[in-house]
Amino acid sequence: MKRKIIKTFNFFLFLAIGIAMLYLAFKGVAFDTLLDDLKNANYYWVLLSIFFAFIGYVSRAYRWKLLIEPLNFNPPVKNVFYALMVGYLANFAFPRIGEISRCGSLTKTDKIPMDSLIGTVIIERAIDMIVLLFLLFIVFIAKIESFGLFIKDNVFIPMSRKLINTVDFSIYYWLLIVIVISSSIGLVYFFRKRFKRVRIVIKIRKIIRGVISGVKTVTKMRSRSEFLFHTVLIWLMYFLMTYVVIFSIQATQGLKPIDGLFLLVIGGLGMAAPVQGGIGAFHWIVTMALSLYGISREDGLVFATIQHESQAVLVIILGTFSILMLFINSRRKRKNNI
Repeated sequence: MKRKIIKTFNFFLFLAIGIAMLYLAFKGVAFDTLLDDLKNANYYWVLLSIFFAFIGYVSRAYRWKLLIEPLNFNPPVKNVFYALMVGYLANFAFPRIGEISRCGSLTKTDKIPMDSLIGTVIIERAIDMIVLLFLLFIVFIAKIESFGLFIKDNVFIPMSRKLINTVDFSIYYWLLIVIVISSSIGLVYFFRKRFKRVRIVIKIRKIIRGVISGVKTVTKMRSRSEFLFHTVLIWLMYFLMTYVVIFSIQATQGLKPIDGLFLLVIGGLGMAAPVQGGIGAFHWIVTMALSLYGISREDGLVFATIQHESQAVLVIILGTFSILMLFINSRRKRKNNI
């Protein structure tokens, strides 16, 4: 009961943050103009963006399968894809819960240990973070006079302020923290034999071993070149699905490929915000980014809304279809067993 209350509270807390950011993004905007611009957009480019996103999701499923195979499991690509889309859909309920959901889904369908799957997801996320940082560096260098200033003012400075505020303790607090950590380490070491027999400790150690084995899969892949190919393909599709939306409205049609790369990086940072599906955060940061080009807030919000909502619709459709297919396959298995 207590766990359900906490989950419900977290859901509404993250939702409230997303709504607040959505309100800030749309505050003072003429909705009549916004709706007219949305109606007049060229949705051919939006459909093309959705197509590129779909290819990216399929490629991501293949890449994840490559990481799973060294665990001595060979799940069908369709099951991996269904699990992936269930995870993306789950992110609309709770931020970042999708990683657990997709692992849980594949554990049910193919009996793969969940802790090992979590290790493969950690590898995936680490590699994607490296790629995102690399793209951020390219954008920063390519147009440092404008992009660098935006990233500095809206990403680096706020993050550094939060870090400074977080560590702004007096010497006594730091001393207390050191004493508590040292005492905890000493107690764990002194009672280590008893700790090893505690059920929760045994379970945690099992999870850690599973995660480590999942992380090690990157060294045992049958084809690292194939893994690299899918990584490049995934991010190429992400770039194209962002760039082609530029041509859907007149205000952004003059932007260049490097500008599309900038919007991909900035949008990625918005999607990483701790809110359901990047709602609000994505709209706000992309609109701010487009303002660097002299694009009005209304036009920036039109672009951000088309980009975000088209991808959200795709995820909802594919996620719902995946849940339905998993349910049908589960019923078939039960009938066959009977």
